[in-house]
Amino acid sequence: MHLVVAFGWQKEEVAVAQTIADALGTVAFEARQKIAGGGPAVLACFADPRQAEALSGRLTGDGVPALVVDPLAVRKRKPPFLVRRFGLGEQALRVESVTGELGDIDYATIDLLLVAICSAGQIQTTATVTKRKFSLGKTLLAGGMPMTRKVTLEQPQTSEVRDETLWLYARGRTPVIFNRAAMNYDGFGDAMQLTRDLNFAHLKNTLRRLAPQAGYDDRLLKRATLVRVLGPTLSPEGDLDLAFEILARSLRPLTDFGAASL
Repeated sequence: MHLVVAFGWQKEEVAVAQTIADALGTVAFEARQKIAGGGPAVLACFADPRQAEALSGRLTGDGVPALVVDPLAVRKRKPPFLVRRFGLGEQALRVESVTGELGDIDYATIDLLLVAICSAGQIQTTATVTKRKFSLGKTLLAGGMPMTRKVTLEQPQTSEVRDETLWLYARGRTPVIFNRAAMNYDGFGDAMQLTRDLNFAHLKNTLRRLAPQAGYDDRLLKRATLVRVLGPTLSPEGDLDLAFEILARSLRPLTDFGAASL
């Protein structure tokens, strides 16, 4: 599967929708639904990479920048660096992964910080539900008139736990991932806050201060944006990595992501 993604267009939405519709052989209304709210947005997917590249080239030539994302190739790369703890040096960020791997990232090489919601698993809870059920005994006592009685039940419920994740991109490196609930914040020293939420907010603000040249984008905090970016064939729960890939490439179009390593 190869995804064709439109991004960064400068034309009016009506004109962009018509250009996309002409390229896809569909109607402008359907095309406009795909790009409502802005880009990037997945427009189509193809098994044949040549078809995807042809569509991308046509759109770009018609003034609608587009790129092709190969999910299989993305997932064959070296996995992102998942941070367990970090330290803030004068010139570089020191990171330790969940497997104990260490790395140093010069603040000057950081060029993009992306934030999104993510799943932190599921929790099981029990809810008390009160229903009315037919009561044969009461019905007989009432001379055949249908009667009910209250019944209280304990029903298990499953709910999704949401977390926040920050993906850091630096030149020549694989993405570095900070998951709010999975980190140790003792790297802040005396500046460590009382809660994970406060610490995570402090981390974001600190990185933006230490790497002022880096772009910052938090649009993926909104589920509606995630759905639009991924299109109808991908899901926010299972394909968040592709949402980051799409957004990062649309914001860093000249970067060779395949060459990144830590």
